[in-house]
Amino acid sequence: MPLRSYLDGRVFAEVSDGPGPLIAGLHGWGRDRNDLRTALAKYRRILIDLPGFGLSAPPPAAWGAAEYAACVAAVLADQHRGEPAVVVGHSFGGRVAVCLAAARPDLVRGLVLCGVPLLRDSGAAVPPLGYRVARRAHRLGLLSGQRFEIIRRSRGSDDYNAASGVMREVLVRVANEAYDAQLGVISCPVALLWGRADRAVPPSMASRASALLPAPAVTEIVDGAGHDVHLQAPARLTALAGQIAAASRVASC
Repeated sequence: MPLRSYLDGRVFAEVSDGPGPLIAGLHGWGRDRNDLRTALAKYRRILIDLPGFGLSAPPPAAWGAAEYAACVAAVLADQHRGEPAVVVGHSFGGRVAVCLAAARPDLVRGLVLCGVPLLRDSGAAVPPLGYRVARRAHRLGLLSGQRFEIIRRSRGSDDYNAASGVMREVLVRVANEAYDAQLGVISCPVALLWGRADRAVPPSMASRASALLPAPAVTEIVDGAGHDVHLQAPARLTALAGQIAAASRVASC
């Protein structure tokens, strides 16, 4: 499929032309445009390497999901002259999709969200005392950066430990974001696809997020699937993308 560059070569995307509503695919953290190709293969689509992943350059600063959404909006405006798309987002890409739909409803005709950490976990644990002491000592110059990095990596996630530089800063920033306000203003049709065995973002997140949406959402929980529900049950995502595309046509009439 054709691979095109946008924004002066800073962002790359795979584009498939054809009839029907445009589908935009936004991948999860540590992935790239290939991650959603199977599920969206039958559609006219644009699969974007989000900045810092695949072939796209990292952002110039520690962006949050809103800044990523503004970047995606610029890509859609460049390629399709502002044509609204059904936006499919997995995990991190779903964070971006929600911010895009809230800020630029003119560009989003529908959303399909898969395993997206949309809201904060009210039961989040306070870091252990030993870590907090080490962090304070590092800030005061009493503990070297190298030693503190070893301590931090020992309790960091795989994504955190694999990231570096500005991308680690991006990860920390988005991990502390929640999208209650954005969910509350989304006016387009929405579908939520979750794996029942998702340990990264449990299915209860789907019901919590759905309760904040102004209109009822289509929700599917897939037995036997985990966080990678888009890879483990691609046919379910294919069908939901088509369903939301059809619903968005009706809603716009």
